[in-house]
Amino acid sequence: MTQDPLITGLAALTADPPDALLDRIAARWVSVPAPIGELRVAFTDQGVAYVHAGEGFAQAFRKRFGRPLLAADRPPAGLLPALRTGRASGLRLDLRGLSDFHRDVLNAARTIPRGEVRPYSWIAAQIGRPTAVRAVGTALGRNPVPLLIPCHRVTRSDGVAGDYVFGPAAKERLLLAEGVDLDRVRELAGERVFYLASDTTGVVCFPTCHNARRITPRHRHGFRSIAQARAAGYRPCRTCRPAQEVS
Repeated sequence: MTQDPLITGLAALTADPPDALLDRIAARWVSVPAPIGELRVAFTDQGVAYVHAGEGFAQAFRKRFGRPLLAADRPPAGLLPALRTGRASGLRLDLRGLSDFHRDVLNAARTIPRGEVRPYSWIAAQIGRPTAVRAVGTALGRNPVPLLIPCHRVTRSDGVAGDYVFGPAAKERLLLAEGVDLDRVRELAGERVFYLASDTTGVVCFPTCHNARRITPRHRHGFRSIAQARAAGYRPCRTCRPAQEVS
């Protein structure tokens, strides 16, 4: 990685600059293993700010955040377990500079559990912008910390994984590794089934919800919409919250 002129100048000082000064003008970076290969991660004193794969990491970070990068001795606490497990609830993230809309989209995506997926329209409804489905897709495509905020768990309603910053193949690989049965989701979508209900609990869920996966075939019923499920006497799951999507 090409050294930034500002960092080079600081290195030439007769005394080492204090860490507090460096943290105000530069971010740290490390190279770490991840489920889709080696990644470069930039972090500030506020948390992880950027996750990137491939060439042009420093240039892309400087263009987006306006800060140079300085190599770190070690990754921030919690980063490696978060990348390994797909659970980053305890990891600090630096989302400064994002619009309120972008931050709301990412925070909604952050609530999707490992092994489950939600459609783009669910994110839009979660943040109170049910007609902004296309804008939600754009915001997820500009997620500065993919994997740590699991935008790969947001898919198209027809069961197709959809676009992803690291490519559709990587998105499918991540979902399969987390236990998402993509073939089953696509099969149901092909039958115009987007929700599954249990006649023993009276609850209707998204197909990948952990509650839906426990429904035995004889008690399972499929529905095209939540309105249809409600008319049949089912109430929306309080875990996956399918009612908060436009049906």
